[in-house]
Amino acid sequence: MSDDTTEPIDEDTASESAQQLSGLHTEGHDPAVPQAYAAFMRTGWGDRELDVPAHPMTSWAAARRERLAGIFPGERLVVPAGNFKVRANDTDYRFRPETAHTYLSGNQTSDAVLVVEAGEAVLYARPRSSRDTDEFFRDRQYGELWAGRRPSLREISSSLGIETRHLDELGDRLVTSGKTRVLRGVDARVDALVAGDAQHDKELARVLSELRLVKDEWELSELQRACDITTLGFEDCVREWDRVLEFGERWVEGTFFRRARAMGNDIGYDSIVGGGRHATTLHWIDNTGPITPGEMVLLDMGAEATSLYTADVTRTLPIDGRYTPLQRELYSVVLQAQQAGIDAVRPGAPFRAAHHAAMDVLAQALEGMGLLPCPAEEALDPESRVYARWTLHGTSHMLGLDVHDCASAATEIYPEGDLEVGMVLTVEPGLYFQEDDLLVPEELRGIGIRIEDDVVVTADGCRNLSAGLPRDPDAVEEWMGSLR
Repeated sequence: MSDDTTEPIDEDTASESAQQLSGLHTEGHDPAVPQAYAAFMRTGWGDRELDVPAHPMTSWAAARRERLAGIFPGERLVVPAGNFKVRANDTDYRFRPETAHTYLSGNQTSDAVLVVEAGEAVLYARPRSSRDTDEFFRDRQYGELWAGRRPSLREISSSLGIETRHLDELGDRLVTSGKTRVLRGVDARVDALVAGDAQHDKELARVLSELRLVKDEWELSELQRACDITTLGFEDCVREWDRVLEFGERWVEGTFFRRARAMGNDIGYDSIVGGGRHATTLHWIDNTGPITPGEMVLLDMGAEATSLYTADVTRTLPIDGRYTPLQRELYSVVLQAQQAGIDAVRPGAPFRAAHHAAMDVLAQALEGMGLLPCPAEEALDPESRVYARWTLHGTSHMLGLDVHDCASAATEIYPEGDLEVGMVLTVEPGLYFQEDDLLVPEELRGIGIRIEDDVVVTADGCRNLSAGLPRDPDAVEEWMGSLR
């Protein structure tokens, strides 16, 4: 049994870890820097401020921090943003902050650490390079001449409405006594500053996920924005259909990414562009195949807004612009299943209600096709689930700052709990007939269909945030025709 105080680690180790928080990042192949050159580079520079406007979520973030502090009174809570991750040698992936950190602060700069204690919050951040050191012209990760101008402590504080101190002060703060919980696995240097208590830290991660289950008004507006950008991205792809036919799945991926970057931050996840048989691979992200007339293409894509809230939408389109009779029949089954799932979303209903409603429809359809080895009712039994051979995945997941949001919540709350007003989830049933599945007729093999929308639970049911994209097969054909 652990006591109420997290023991600090050895002071020498803590000091070493603190120094590592802001070390100089250079490469072995960088040329030598003579003293004369270094001295010359530190002189003759003016100063300028960055235009960092007030963050629109400041008041919302403050309320979230207050709520979090109330759950853990008298404790120190440490939530890092994370660091750059190496892609290859001296190149890094584009930085994306830890979700919980941004949720509580709005900050999106790397290396920062939020500390909430006694109802007060301090953001420890790495500001722009000082001209008194070599960092600004030598450091490949943080140097202004290499990576761009970072905001100052004052600019960060003014934008986010939170007290901001230099990252170098964090070590002294964390080695003091007191019960401390850390969101682990985000920043190894921060993890090294405080001895871990696995149970306490896991509880913090759980609470941070559960706080995000119900979205506030600002979050819902950002999710709507992400869905609206996503709609435009789908439209862009259809407008360029001649290029899609020429270059295949890659052209769809690139076209959608352009819209996501132009109006948002990024894509929320790797786009899935599954032409023909590739649609039967649930997470087909290679996107290297052709787009072949006569087949369908499954597009599972979502734009991430600049606030980092993401959409997650899927449509299965006829490549010729019109569904064949068989394609329309199968598509209509999936659409009926999706609508049953959407109709099941309401306050107080189990989170899994949408899944069960959608699976009832699909199982009955599979029985009608003569594919099930038993009646649909028996196939739906949790001890059987043989119908899942052709459906494979769950119908819903939470959506927010992460495409699969709130993943550390307690199981009894999500996914085993009930829906509440303000929760946002996907509804995405599918049918997948593998090209080598000998239990289905040959004409079905290689066909995959998924339809996915993002819905928010309302007082009287739910609202479809991604309704801007048509779902009805007639409407899909008309939409494609108008754009082409």
